[in-house]
Amino acid sequence: MTKTLFLHNTLGGALEPFVPGDPERVTMYVCGPTVYNFVHIGNGRPIVVFDVLFRVLRALYGADHVLYARNITDVDDKINQAAAENHEDIGVLTARYAHAFHEDVAGLGALPPTLEPRATKHIPQMISLIERLIARGHAYLADHHALYAVHSYPGYGRLSGRSLDDMRAGARVEVAEYKKDPADFVLWKPSKPGEPAWESPWGPGRPGWHLECSAMIETHLGDTIDIHGGGHDLVFPHHENEIAQGCGAHGVEYARFWVHNGHVTVDGEKMSKSLGNFRLLRELLAAYPGEVLRLALLARHYRAPLNFSERGLTQARNALNSMYRVLRDHAGTPAAEADGRESPVFEALLDDLNTPEAIAELHRMADALASATSPDEAARRKGELVAAGETLGLLQQDPGAWFHAGADTGPDAEWIEQRIAERQAARKARDFARSDAIRDELAAAGVQLEDTAEGTRWQRTEAVSAEES
Repeated sequence: MTKTLFLHNTLGGALEPFVPGDPERVTMYVCGPTVYNFVHIGNGRPIVVFDVLFRVLRALYGADHVLYARNITDVDDKINQAAAENHEDIGVLTARYAHAFHEDVAGLGALPPTLEPRATKHIPQMISLIERLIARGHAYLADHHALYAVHSYPGYGRLSGRSLDDMRAGARVEVAEYKKDPADFVLWKPSKPGEPAWESPWGPGRPGWHLECSAMIETHLGDTIDIHGGGHDLVFPHHENEIAQGCGAHGVEYARFWVHNGHVTVDGEKMSKSLGNFRLLRELLAAYPGEVLRLALLARHYRAPLNFSERGLTQARNALNSMYRVLRDHAGTPAAEADGRESPVFEALLDDLNTPEAIAELHRMADALASATSPDEAARRKGELVAAGETLGLLQQDPGAWFHAGADTGPDAEWIEQRIAERQAARKARDFARSDAIRDELAAAGVQLEDTAEGTRWQRTEAVSAEES
């Protein structure tokens, strides 16, 4: 099987065939969370996007040949501030929110990364990296700080398409006096009283944010990696600075491919606590199945901005309902073994992770299963549908359980079954007014009924409001 993945490389701005440095060891690093609070739906988008890319890479090169590292930033100004406000150690704070993060991403159906390095576990490696940058003339010491000298790296600004002159012109009026150039950035800085600090050749302090990722990549993945990913907001300055650090320290290419997902708005506006549209991932997971959120996050191409809305969630739930309904109708059909790499869904994903087309193909496959005219065809098409869905992280639940999920946000299953039994009794007594009243009562509670030859089926639904329709 020879298939080629094409990815849009931010470095150069073009669609390119992905060729790893070593197909036996494909490396990908994605910037993970800063664990000082619960993650929001915007944080969920890169989790889902790069989970799909991880699945595609594993399918192409083998699960044992793909190393996916997603770090945890556990030392940072925001972490220090939150810990001080809570009167607790940063280790206690970050452990709590890292645990919450793991719960949330598991709810989205994301595979665990191969590696999950934490910044505070790599302080010696960070100090070593700074020492090499100083020795090579890319960094200098000033006022107990270690700073990167951007003029020392000719390629600075290539990723973001910015020139140093523009960066200097856009710098804030108050630039630290110890900087040789307004665009120079911090590699190490002294800690303030009460803040966590580590010993270094330049005195007690802590690392700069940009340095952390470069040190963790070097330690676990090597001098040059195949793919570096993250949100588009990280292109500058974070990823630009990472390149300067990595290339400055090693003199080789830092990452072959840079992949960035677009930003997320909520109901057309930027997320903001002041606007009241800050949607925490765990609150959404309490109200919707994880696959609904996952599909909503994959509904647009990863590079495009995504508007997250209740209407989008309703559309995602209805789309999944339609596909799970077909699987439920074929619950007694054993799924034939299928290779998800041979599906049109996989072909769409090879085209720069074209998830909208992949989802459309998944619907076509569900329609083909619904139209199957023989048991053998049904078994084949069911196997193909489930295998294709797995590549997207969808259709992995039992269909019956899918339709009955959601007891936390609606009536429990026992009450629903009781009402259905009462409706059946009313129909048997030809009391159709009573039967219709019970159906309407269940519909108002978010429960849809379907009368079949095998009996009455039910499922939870999300209704579209009049304003949305």
